[in-house]
Amino acid sequence: MSKILIVDDEASIRDTLKEILTFEGYDVELAEDGAKALEMLKKEEYDVALCDIKMPKIDGLELLERVKGISDDTSFIMISGHGTIETALEATKRGAYDFISKPPDLNKLLITVRNACEKNNLVIETKVLKRKISKTREIVGDSPAIIKIKSTIEKVAPTDARVMITGLNGTGKELVARWIHEKSNRANMPFIEVNCAAIPTELIESELFGHEKGSFTSAFKQRIGQFERANEGTIFLDEIGDMSLSAQAKVLRALQENKITRVGGEKEISINVRVVAATNKDLKKEIDEGRFREDLYHRISVILIHVPSLNERVEDIPLLSEKFVIDICEENAIPKKQLTSGAMQELKNITWGGNIRELRNVIERLVILCGDKITESDVITFANPMGGKSVNLEDLVNQYEKFQDFKDFAEQVFIDTKLRKNAWNVAKTAQEIDIQRSHLYNKIDKFKLKRRGV
Repeated sequence: MSKILIVDDEASIRDTLKEILTFEGYDVELAEDGAKALEMLKKEEYDVALCDIKMPKIDGLELLERVKGISDDTSFIMISGHGTIETALEATKRGAYDFISKPPDLNKLLITVRNACEKNNLVIETKVLKRKISKTREIVGDSPAIIKIKSTIEKVAPTDARVMITGLNGTGKELVARWIHEKSNRANMPFIEVNCAAIPTELIESELFGHEKGSFTSAFKQRIGQFERANEGTIFLDEIGDMSLSAQAKVLRALQENKITRVGGEKEISINVRVVAATNKDLKKEIDEGRFREDLYHRISVILIHVPSLNERVEDIPLLSEKFVIDICEENAIPKKQLTSGAMQELKNITWGGNIRELRNVIERLVILCGDKITESDVITFANPMGGKSVNLEDLVNQYEKFQDFKDFAEQVFIDTKLRKNAWNVAKTAQEIDIQRSHLYNKIDKFKLKRRGV
């Protein structure tokens, strides 16, 4: 988890930024002025510092100077309500990663923070991936569909053929992509993942291809795009069906010519990248409705791999459940627990809307809340009752005496399910369920919902 320090003399701004970034999965700490921040930076390591410029004691620019040699690995993003081009240039000259004016645009802020974290973590992440090639999560299952996927990976991985992976959210498309990379001749080179659905349309081209300094208002320095970072390795374009048409055109050119051009630049940059893409959409339908380029589809779908939903591979649920019990017990230093045959059957009876991601979350809940043996009754009590075939709706309603309590329960289950369906993309979920993003953040806080990985 990336660690972020917020430095601002206005408590309301500190608290608001902390709330937003905490929900996005960051570990956030606060400092009320530059002097306090300097003290914290001497004791702790931070990936990113969001720093106001005008502050008492030590202002943001002075802090930038004073942390040199102390916290060189921390990327500073300067935030100011009195921003000018001169101030931005001065901050950049002193080593700031980027500059954002107050009030900050939320999408730009989140993208900038993510990019700054990636800048710090890229080398470490690449080394970790190299070390963990033999430790990558298994593709668990012996159903005919999974056996076919494993066989296809063995045949396709050693080639440079482009692969399109289809399937619903939570089925394990990313895991398939990682195995293709790690069994390929590029295994020792970068594996770069880009979630096209999580990047605002106006920023997707900069994210993929980079930009030159001055190419748009906030482009204070040159930025290397993900295609360049993935050079000689693999780029995984997740949810490619959500990519804008203009970005699709540039991706098509990159695939045709093995060259890219940064936003605002003229120089062509040669690249050697294998592309693996994934989507939960019907791209042929998207093509018919004018939202996806047919020529790009044919370029990226040389090999098609479809990952079935968990409901289509029910016979794999026992293997997956046992694997998750072992992993979760080890992660939490809990003695190994046992799933009874009745519990296993009850898990197989559930309709898994969130697929493997949902199954893992339910197993984690059972491991934490139940005894040494997880029974059929435990599954009925603690599994998602709104998604289970085995739970009687009348029995569920009778668990609540007051309407508001039942309403809160239903609302919590609904929001949790939608967030997991969208891989905790808050902006996408808010749009899908038709509420304001700030309102959704309040609900997440109210129900103490937390993101859990697969």
